[in-house]
Amino acid sequence: MALELKEADRAELQRWVRNGATPQKQALRARMILLTADGVPTMDIVTRLGTTAPTLMLWRRRFAADGVAGLVRGKTRSPGKTPITQGKIDEVLTLTTTGKPVDATHWTSRKMALASGLSATTVRAIWRAAGLKPHLKRGFKISRDPQFQAKLEDVVGLYLNPPERAIVFSVDEKSQIQALDRTQPGLPLKRGRAATMTHDYKRHGTTTLFAALDVASGQIIGQCMPRHRSDEFLKFLKHLDRHTDTSLDLHLICDNYATHKHPQVKSWLATHPRVHLHFTPTSASWLNLVERFFRDITEEQIRRGVFRSVKDLETTIQAYLEHRNANPKPYRWTATSASILAKIQRAKDSLRSEH
Repeated sequence: MALELKEADRAELQRWVRNGATPQKQALRARMILLTADGVPTMDIVTRLGTTAPTLMLWRRRFAADGVAGLVRGKTRSPGKTPITQGKIDEVLTLTTTGKPVDATHWTSRKMALASGLSATTVRAIWRAAGLKPHLKRGFKISRDPQFQAKLEDVVGLYLNPPERAIVFSVDEKSQIQALDRTQPGLPLKRGRAATMTHDYKRHGTTTLFAALDVASGQIIGQCMPRHRSDEFLKFLKHLDRHTDTSLDLHLICDNYATHKHPQVKSWLATHPRVHLHFTPTSASWLNLVERFFRDITEEQIRRGVFRSVKDLETTIQAYLEHRNANPKPYRWTATSASILAKIQRAKDSLRSEH
């Protein structure tokens, strides 16, 4: 097909092709017209661009009729296919956000297709355009601690403005870490196949990791103990006291676990004035930075680990701590108390408005 292309049109089409922000379909149409104007045979264009002859002929006709503007059109539609009305789209969106299937707790594209009379593909397209993901649900917990703001400001203040001549530690225990062995050996990772691991396992006991994260340096002081009572917590406090510079105060950020407030712990603290405990608000474990370390050690060592004894597990944990402390990287806390309080207030307002 002979096609004459004005220099201005050629320049515009070449700009489309070069511009990474051009929609892919629009850039493809521009290439079709440029190759046609250059005299490239139809089947060569089809092969080179991975399109079809009818599609190529369609956009040639539109360019011949309307010029460059003819290439900037909406999606083509199969003959006889009726477009989805806005009313039908609104019906799907309303049903998605205000109702649920009679036989399930949430919508799937197939269930919505049955309820709406549309195809599952169309339902997914409507959801995608509206930013709806019915298959996902996020958990949340708003603390009801009456001293929430005071505790929040205390802990965040330690992160953002630590006191001089002091070390700030984020402290907690990861309890009931299981030494799990697999009933059969798995297969290693190889090209085209993921590593395998049996779903069943043998239990060989548990351990508890007491950990203190130095907020400034990122180093971890950790001890494994068989239980996590006040006796073990006090033992860990003494361990911290012995393994830190005695000329510095220790500010320990802890959660509200009862063992952290046991009378014997309070008694020991009274005789060691350089050690100060700061408690996070109730139901606000996210405020304790050491939880971020617990996530890392779980993902990197524990979850996929194979341990034939508690000693094997504890040796692995100790090796992980040593490796990490050889090149420590601190977690950076950036949120201010004001920004956190504002976010929580928005959450409360949203919950009230929905009920």
